[in-house]
Amino acid sequence: MAEKRQPRQIDDLDEVHQDRARARMAHLLEAETGFRSGSSFWPEPGEPRPQYDPERTTLTQRRQAKVAELRALHPQDAKLLGLGKISFRTLERMAAALDEGGLMGLADGRWTPPLRGHRSIGSATEEAILAVHAETLHRSKVSMRTKERMIHQYVREKFGAKAEEEIPHYVTLWRVWKEWFGPQGARQRYARSAAAVDAGTSRVVISRPGQVVVLDTTPLPVKVLDDVFGQPISVDLTLALDAFTHSLVAFRLTPGSDSSVEVAMLLRDVMLPLPMRTGWGPEMEWPYPGVPAAVVAEFAGHPVAGRPYFAPETVTSDHGSVYKNHHMVGVARTLGVVVLPARTMRPTDKAACERAFGGIRSLLLELLLGYSGVDVADRGADPEGDAIWTLEEMEHLLATWIVRVWQNRELAEYGPAWDPGGRHSPNTLFAMAGAREGIDLEVPKPGLYYELLFSHYVKIHGNRGVKVGGLWYDGPALGPYRSRPSARSGVHRGKWAVHRDPRDCREVFFQDPATNDWHPLRWRGLPQGEDVPAFSDARVREVLREAARIGLKPQDDRELLPVLLDLIAAHTPVSAWPSQMTKSQRSERARELARARSAAADRPAQNPDEPRRLPLAPTPVELAQRSTKAITADRRRRREATVTSPPTPPPRMGEVLRTQGMFVLPDEDDTEPEEQA
Repeated sequence: MAEKRQPRQIDDLDEVHQDRARARMAHLLEAETGFRSGSSFWPEPGEPRPQYDPERTTLTQRRQAKVAELRALHPQDAKLLGLGKISFRTLERMAAALDEGGLMGLADGRWTPPLRGHRSIGSATEEAILAVHAETLHRSKVSMRTKERMIHQYVREKFGAKAEEEIPHYVTLWRVWKEWFGPQGARQRYARSAAAVDAGTSRVVISRPGQVVVLDTTPLPVKVLDDVFGQPISVDLTLALDAFTHSLVAFRLTPGSDSSVEVAMLLRDVMLPLPMRTGWGPEMEWPYPGVPAAVVAEFAGHPVAGRPYFAPETVTSDHGSVYKNHHMVGVARTLGVVVLPARTMRPTDKAACERAFGGIRSLLLELLLGYSGVDVADRGADPEGDAIWTLEEMEHLLATWIVRVWQNRELAEYGPAWDPGGRHSPNTLFAMAGAREGIDLEVPKPGLYYELLFSHYVKIHGNRGVKVGGLWYDGPALGPYRSRPSARSGVHRGKWAVHRDPRDCREVFFQDPATNDWHPLRWRGLPQGEDVPAFSDARVREVLREAARIGLKPQDDRELLPVLLDLIAAHTPVSAWPSQMTKSQRSERARELARARSAAADRPAQNPDEPRRLPLAPTPVELAQRSTKAITADRRRRREATVTSPPTPPPRMGEVLRTQGMFVLPDEDDTEPEEQA
């Protein structure tokens, strides 16, 4: 190779050659100083020997004695040391090399020879190897034997049969291929995609918390039980990791695939302080110096746990649809966040988050019952039967583990540039950054929840309210603005903005322009004073499709309520309800209720002084009772609507008997029978 190599180091030698170099140094130091350690402060037993005593002999005499001693060794022992042909001049050269290069100066250069490449690879063979690599990149994957034959074919056709004789052996070609292009273990389509994208040369230097927050989603390798039917389901784990401190600043567990609303709320969680939970001790409170925990608790309104929170500057994610749709673009604009997607087919751009998934799996999830592994071939006999953790319990376990274990665990494979060999954890790195640049205690306003939801621009109907997603919503807040155009101009001229959470479509939210307060608008199909189980936008689309299929053309949303309750199978007996639904229907229903509970937890509390609590999941019995009450009330309302006045009750049986005798024959009919023709 033409390029110069870096200086050799002792780590380049294997253990045998390191021991040989140390033995050489011990003989040399004894000749130079009289002691094998090189100092009279650490003498070995019997040192100094008479022929090497520095007080009685000169340096020349000691070197001559060492030459005689080494030449008297057995030839095999001298060969192991590499001193089979020792001389006085050799000892002089070794002393100079020790002064210049230390222990590595005594290592034989033949122990670490420089790489000289492969002299048998000529220009014709090199051109053929590069051409075959470019060709096989776009074909189906072939073996190295086939590549060897293609190299022979290329050289024969381009340079003639005589040049083919210069092609080296198959083993040499295999080694050269591996050195130039790597082991080639990737799938062919992934290799083509990676080769088609320029790797680039720009780098992002991260120097503070929040500068880069990495987002990613992966299936949780543990089967959990849903909170409704108690059936094992699969959930997705979405993480937000701070690239500077490696802190897990937020996470979400989503039954099924996540949505852009979940990601938006995840970014909101990064900016909010984590409140202390039931069962968390004082060791899990705010631990960062410079800002007392009492000040942070007074500022946030509740005791704060030991997890960093800040406003992210840049967000890095992959190219999943939930991270790059129009809703996420609007969320990033609202939060003032720069979205920096990872390069296509470059997982190293978010390697820290990928490594965090592996750390959570190896440190926590593998210890839990219901662990299903990362590969179907490595799965246990029945991970679904072993599942004992509910979705709520798993969420609490992960939150506790992150605050108590991950944030205090030493980062063995990561260190900052200013102290690469020190001992650091995510908490200590955040504390260092806080002491250097301060900690931003800005907590976003509660109305941020509504601003991150989907926006719909609609007109306000005089009697029916607003129509969002195919359903009509109404509320007292629309009173002053009915049948009036909005003062908005531009693309949505004259329309009003209504925000909707697709996880719970029972209500939407309207911001009063006079007070800037947010008001909920209930679905008009909900009966007054009754509660209906939560349903998502997917259920709404299914309701509308079912209504169109059966030919129902409702004039009022109240007519859609029986269809909705029939679709969610809530009016069956409690004992038979779970058995009447398939496994996929139960999983979908559990996912819908879990997303609704998550939406309720994200929604700001009406009373700011009241602590936020996660709503309890309704049991199947409660769901059946709510549905039965809703159906009974709807049927009573429809019966009463068909009658203009209350019906007259019939007389009692006793009154009829007293007014007339039991044996009185009825009068004959006044109408005469028709005459027969």
